[in-house]
Amino acid sequence: MTCKDCGKDIDPQQFKDSKESLGVALCERHTRLIKKVILDNNTPIDAIHLFYALKDAGVYPMLEWWDGKKSVDIAISRVKLNIEIDENYNMITHEQAINDLEDAMHSFKNGFTTIRIPHLAIKYYLDETVENILGIISGLKANIKAI
Repeated sequence: MTCKDCGKDIDPQQFKDSKESLGVALCERHTRLIKKVILDNNTPIDAIHLFYALKDAGVYPMLEWWDGKKSVDIAISRVKLNIEIDENYNMITHEQAINDLEDAMHSFKNGFTTIRIPHLAIKYYLDETVENILGIISGLKANIKAI
């Protein structure tokens, strides 16, 4: 068993602890770091799962990246893609919808594309979600080359 972040061998107890608390196999150091990120930024656990799934797919995501206005759950800077995990997808208010639109506008003005992914898509369809994000990345790369 190895850490998903650094590749270091981890003992069975650490594997069990990190899988139970975060859902990802991490060494003690990376478990501590990720838990701190979660506490400091109120990061959804689904963002952690997506972050490591994207890393496994060969993408270089950044967790809790500052976009100049707020922290973004996951950013892929090479293609200027921000990913927000929506935990309350079924309970959106009109105020939240406008705030989300304004955040997307702010990102777009700075050259970034922002997508919002319902947490249920990650929880139940992680592989399909990653495949779709890879497709978005591919499209963004093609647009960058065209410019």
